[in-house]
Amino acid sequence: MASSAKPTPKPSPKSATKKVAQVAVKTVKTAIPAAKSTAASASAKAEPSLRFYHSKALREKTHSVLSALESNPDHAQHGEAMADLVAELTEAGMDYYFMKPLKLAQVGFVGEQSARLGMSGAVKLISSVSRNYIVRMDKTQLLVVARYIRELA
Repeated sequence: MASSAKPTPKPSPKSATKKVAQVAVKTVKTAIPAAKSTAASASAKAEPSLRFYHSKALREKTHSVLSALESNPDHAQHGEAMADLVAELTEAGMDYYFMKPLKLAQVGFVGEQSARLGMSGAVKLISSVSRNYIVRMDKTQLLVVARYIRELA
């Protein structure tokens, strides 16, 4: 029995792979606009960030200062307390980001002490500048700073 139908050629592996790739690209292209709109709505939460670990005592102090400010924003001493808190958080952050890696890298006692001296000067300068602004803030501004710090914690 002879068949008059011609056998269908088998696709080559290259053409099959190319076809799958084309379908995948089309799928991705159609999915990207949906992903972009979702990402745009949550862009603030999708931002990359670097945060640091600090002591439990500093965490408790942070919550204490923020809670006191939020519960009684009219109290006169909140600016001072917030300025002190920001100074301590700055020092803890600088220690975590700069001094801890130096210790891990084992740069030696002299290197660590030199870096610590430099960091101490930088923290004093930053704390002085931030204190000048924070103590002059009104209750609304202090509450904005408190809310921002809570978002970081």
